[in-house]
Amino acid sequence: MAESSYEVVIGLECHVQLATRSKMFCGCPSDYAGAAPNTHVCPICLGMPGVLPVMNRVAVEYTLLTGLAMNAEIPEATKFDRKNYPYPDLVKGYQISQYDLPLVKGGWLEVSDGPTTRRIHLERVHLEEDTGKLTHVPGGSLVDFNRSGVPLMEMVSQPEIRTPNEARAYLQKLRAILRTLGVSDADMEKGQLRCDVNVSLRPVGEARLGTKVEVKNLNSFRSVHRALEYEIGRQTEMLERGETIQQETRGWVDERGITVSQRSKEEAHDYRYFPEPDLPPVFVDRAWLERLRLRLPELPDARRARYMEAFGLGTYDAELLSTDLWAARLFEQTATAGADPKKAANWIQNDVARLRADSDPPLSPNNLAELIRLVDDGVIGISAARQLLATVCETGKTPRVLVDELGLGQVSDSSALETAVRAAIDANPSAVADYRSGKATAINFLKGQVMKTTRGKANPAIAEDLLKTLLA
Repeated sequence: MAESSYEVVIGLECHVQLATRSKMFCGCPSDYAGAAPNTHVCPICLGMPGVLPVMNRVAVEYTLLTGLAMNAEIPEATKFDRKNYPYPDLVKGYQISQYDLPLVKGGWLEVSDGPTTRRIHLERVHLEEDTGKLTHVPGGSLVDFNRSGVPLMEMVSQPEIRTPNEARAYLQKLRAILRTLGVSDADMEKGQLRCDVNVSLRPVGEARLGTKVEVKNLNSFRSVHRALEYEIGRQTEMLERGETIQQETRGWVDERGITVSQRSKEEAHDYRYFPEPDLPPVFVDRAWLERLRLRLPELPDARRARYMEAFGLGTYDAELLSTDLWAARLFEQTATAGADPKKAANWIQNDVARLRADSDPPLSPNNLAELIRLVDDGVIGISAARQLLATVCETGKTPRVLVDELGLGQVSDSSALETAVRAAIDANPSAVADYRSGKATAINFLKGQVMKTTRGKANPAIAEDLLKTLLA
């Protein structure tokens, strides 16, 4: 049976660390990155006997804000539950979570896979506490409880995603919304956004879902995409051989590009949920909810539509900028500083993006706008501008000052360029012959030689005109 005979069904479970100052049920600082192991802990997050948790109001508000941004239903009453399971990084032997009465129900977001835009619905969003972190070493394992108790929001999608591309687009849109709201940095590599995927296959036209397999250990958009591609291929081959898919949890091994079996998949009853006796129910007052609704900023979909209407951007540019809050702010401020919006978008998504490999560069919108204007005015060429960009970021000096200091000004005087143009003609007789025999594109090679000789300073248009004149 061909692969096209099966329909892929994907659901995502995303865990989001909330950017609160303290943990979910105690006053320990939640910013544990770089701290010595087991230094951001107290009797409460270590689960000592006789201690009582106290709810973090900001974490509750951040979860409600996320629900509002996702067009979700906010029930009037909710509660916390105990989720029981023994694991070395779960210090209490149970996790305070939410089971049948989550803070947020339903909701949706729209994702695009090429020209197709679809609405992916959420099942629920609930609030819980994070676990500790295990590090496996030769001869045993080490546990650090600094992360234990950090507010964690779990977002469960409906099984409506159909392709690995859609799954990646869903995660990118989700991250953009979370960052826009300010509720989380949602950095997957730092563990602030963690994703488990559930994937199953069923014959095309079949209504009943196939047996789902959960894949864990995914710490980047790329790993989610690769793991789904691998798992879809693995399950397809098994079904074609007449084998039965087992419901299980598998782990993604990034360096090998495969999933491996870890354990059979637990069901809800395995966790023996019961209401958390140390925390009261939460009643979401409607007036409180409306005050939170007023705090909602412009969200990525609305920003994309505004960029297309107000700045004349195409769908592709507007989509990319609207889902990257840092780039969106730089774009708007650069356009406000006088740069052409389409050129600003192009610079930010290409040349500036290359400088963002490790972190966001300290680039002033005014400096970027000035750099674009210098190219538009013919003061410097595009290649010189690209070389200058990194120096602008490193020094903080304006492009105009650096052009003068480094002598990068574009040469537009024909008489000053003539020597370089004649040298290019004399040194490349084959290209000259090609051009004179009717191969018009040969002029580009000769122009490149002029640019090389002048270290990018030659005005390309004037150099080309001069080449044509002398070759004629």
